Amino acid sequence: MLPYFLLLFLSSGLVLSSDCPADCTCQTQDTIFCINQHSSTVPRVPTTTRDLFIFQNGINSLSQDDFKGLVELEMLDLSQNELTEIPDGVFEMLSKLKNLDLSSNHITHISKDSFSGLVQLERLYLHSNRIQSIHMNAFEGLEMLLELKLQGNQLSSLPYLHFPKLLLLDLSHNNIPTLSASDLQTPHLEALKVSSLGLTTLDVDLIASLGNLHELDISVNQLTEVPQALKQDSLKGLIKLSLATNSFGELRVEDFQKLTGLQELDLTGLNLQGFPQNFFQIFPRLMHLTAAENPFNCLCPLAWFPVWLKEKGVKLGRHEVTRCHFPLVNAGKMLSELEHKDFGCPPTTTVLIGSPIGSTPVPQMPTTSPETTHTNAIPPPPPPSEETISSITDSYPLPPEPPVSPSSTSREYEPHICPPNICLNGGTCNFDPRGQLSCLCPSGTSGLYCENVDEVPEPPKASTTEVTEDPRVPSDDSISSRQVTSTSILLDLHRFIETRPHIRGIRLTYRNLSGPDHRPIILSVPASYPEYTLRGLRPNCTYSVCASPLGERVNSRANSSVEKGSCTEARTEGVPLTSSEPRVKTESPVTNTLIPAMAALALVLGLAVVAGTIICLRKRRQAKAGVELELGPADPDPMELEGIKACLENGGNGTLFHKQPEIDRCHTPQLPPSLQQNGGLDYEAPLMQGHCPSNNNLASLKPSYF
Repeated sequence: MLPYFLLLFLSSGLVLSSDCPADCTCQTQDTIFCINQHSSTVPRVPTTTRDLFIFQNGINSLSQDDFKGLVELEMLDLSQNELTEIPDGVFEMLSKLKNLDLSSNHITHISKDSFSGLVQLERLYLHSNRIQSIHMNAFEGLEMLLELKLQGNQLSSLPYLHFPKLLLLDLSHNNIPTLSASDLQTPHLEALKVSSLGLTTLDVDLIASLGNLHELDISVNQLTEVPQALKQDSLKGLIKLSLATNSFGELRVEDFQKLTGLQELDLTGLNLQGFPQNFFQIFPRLMHLTAAENPFNCLCPLAWFPVWLKEKGVKLGRHEVTRCHFPLVNAGKMLSELEHKDFGCPPTTTVLIGSPIGSTPVPQMPTTSPETTHTNAIPPPPPPSEETISSITDSYPLPPEPPVSPSSTSREYEPHICPPNICLNGGTCNFDPRGQLSCLCPSGTSGLYCENVDEVPEPPKASTTEVTEDPRVPSDDSISSRQVTSTSILLDLHRFIETRPHIRGIRLTYRNLSGPDHRPIILSVPASYPEYTLRGLRPNCTYSVCASPLGERVNSRANSSVEKGSCTEARTEGVPLTSSEPRVKTESPVTNTLIPAMAALALVLGLAVVAGTIICLRKRRQAKAGVELELGPADPDPMELEGIKACLENGGNGTLFHKQPEIDRCHTPQLPPSLQQNGGLDYEAPLMQGHCPSNNNLASLKPSYF
């Protein structure tokens, strides 16, 4: 009897050792990996298997016999196969199955009984298929479901989603323009992702029903303002929020008052020009902020932002594409790398307490403490009252004021100092009678700093080339730019090709980092091109260019810093000056002397005409007087009048000078014909003196809008 049992034990051991399917990996007795087998059928596995991974195998059909006897199976991964349908009841025997992954197949429809029998199922992944319709009762009986992923399909409507325990629901990248509270019966939902559905609004009742929501993604929709649904008390526990790629344009503090628990906030691509100064104070727990691909105005009102990032330790995501759009001096620069002085904030002065208010100094913020200091920036606050005058200091202090006697009743303040380059596009720095700083804008410009400009040709810029390479890319295979013009960049691909001798081609991905449109442009270049020229670029813009081997999968939404391959940055030159473009010339001695000389010449000729006329009249009167003595007075002969006319014409060399119109003291005088080119745009007269303010931006350039 003992030998019989021994033989039975040995035979069972032989069976167990041979249970692992051919070409599969059995790490443990109950976990099997069958990957890249290029088989169209499900392999036979032991009935004790708990975790079965059979993805990327080319499986195109399923049947109940494929899972016969697998009553212990808890994990089944069938992703990245060739399935087009799920037969009814095919998983009915898998009563203990908890995780089912059918993603990245070609499934087009989910029927009523596709998941029947899966009473213990917790995670169902159906994303990245071609699902167009789901039966209304397809998910009936899945009471234990915790995660449901349906993103990346072709759904236009939803089935009945009643999941009392569901925690994660991803519906992104479908075509579901409306989503109401009746569509989702998921009271315990923690994460809702509805990106790229075509939503024009966010249902208030839907958000109000989700009292346990921690993560909300409403990015890439058609929202034109921050949804009112975000003002619900149910969102006090929200930790992560994505509003990316909507057309908000501006943010208001009152729209986010309920979101005090936010730790991650994505504001990518909202067409923002800046933030309200106290905007982030309502997020005391914020740790990660993404604000890439926005056309920021890097002026003084935004100077606090880089300082706030460093002081609070907030991580700025995608900082390499979070760049300035305006003004021109900062265009294309990374916002987080700018220093306070780069924002063109005005300098301030120090005013001693006790000085009477005779003429108001630079704008000050009222305070009750004599020692308190404030740094002022445009727009200025209201002028101080007589009871409180603040002491204002900064890095540009004026010489200290002499002590003021308490009995003094009047005092002359130092003249107001305009900060350099605070007014843009030829604007003029000016102080009003109350001492408040403002900019006088020339024709065609507007705004607080004269920053808004009508469409004009791209401004000239010094032909300098800035080329920086991504520090994370190895230097031995990186690409670089050899030559840069205003509309092209010549790329050097020698090292990239030498380190990859077997590539089929090169994928070039480039994008404009200086404007609001950062969409990538992808080109395919043969591997036989050691150099390639990108053409049709915008002048005076910073471009990011990345190269990767052709055939590698690239995420089209990824930024240049994470794309595979080598990257570089280059800035195109400004538009060169031509005779057809307006340009500013510096004044020369010839110009300064030519106008007075011509004025003097005109004066001399005018005096000559007057003198000739007087002489002619005197001669005629003398001749007439002689005739009257002999013959007596007579009527004037018409020929005499003609003689006077001829005398007037000949006495001035046959030239009659017309009176020139008076020249406005604040406008450019009329140019002589020999100097007029292109309507006078190629010439600039000296600035007039008097009450006309001078321009403190002598070498200013008009900004370009990309």
